[in-house]
Amino acid sequence: MDITLTTCFIAVDDHDKALVFYRDALGLEVRNDVSFEGMRWVTVGAPSQPDVEIVLEAPLAHPSASLADREAMAELLAKGLLRGVIFKTDDVDATFERIRAAGGEVLQEPIDQPYGVRDCAFRDPSGNMLRFNQPRKRK
Repeated sequence: MDITLTTCFIAVDDHDKALVFYRDALGLEVRNDVSFEGMRWVTVGAPSQPDVEIVLEAPLAHPSASLADREAMAELLAKGLLRGVIFKTDDVDATFERIRAAGGEVLQEPIDQPYGVRDCAFRDPSGNMLRFNQPRKRK
């Protein structure tokens, strides 16, 4: 049996700002941008991974969610408390410089981690933490 990842979700509070970040700063391609009944379905992905998509969605994109639940999720997003994504890169330092030059909010400059990667971290425009790592070569 073979199980593979196809889709993951990132909560965003402004699709247009998120698109500028994920498309322009990160270099992901926009695969879908569809509006339907007051909701918006936006997917992005790396050109090198055509079978994996990231859905940029409202903090609580469930039609039967209560207003109180929607507000609670929006507050968690604003505090940066929702989970983000970890990206792999072959050059974390160049990736860091490109995202910083595009205006990304730096959380951590590139450093060697004791668990075998060199990584850095940014916040997206909605407050999600995104990490970028490069496996270190073993000596």
